[in-house]
Amino acid sequence: MDLNGTLMEALEMEVMIAQADLVEIKMPVNEKTRQPMGYLHGGASVALAESAASIGSLVNIDASKYNIFGIEINANHIKSKKNGWVIARAKPVHIGRTTMVWQIDIVDESDKLIATSRSTIGIVEKR
Repeated sequence: MDLNGTLMEALEMEVMIAQADLVEIKMPVNEKTRQPMGYLHGGASVALAESAASIGSLVNIDASKYNIFGIEINANHIKSKKNGWVIARAKPVHIGRTTMVWQIDIVDESDKLIATSRSTIGIVEKR
């Protein structure tokens, strides 16, 4: 998967696992992903979560026939983080013909929950 020129590249995300039933992506907590007070930016966490759900959805479709688009995402930020890495673990809740729903937990290196998110992805036939 080519991440060049994408938000994922800009935020230094690295895909660790990309399977139909599990996606793991790690992202550093650094000057690119922190908010002005020095903690992990909630928007960076949401970008990580949606990236994981999108990759999981992509693995579950025929990309020559369909596109995927984020429809909805929510997030609860549980714990703050100043340095190190966070890992998004995305698992499908629903894999349908036109939509998918993914549950994404973001944890730190010690497997402590940093944020939890749910994302709905739309599947649209290419024209």
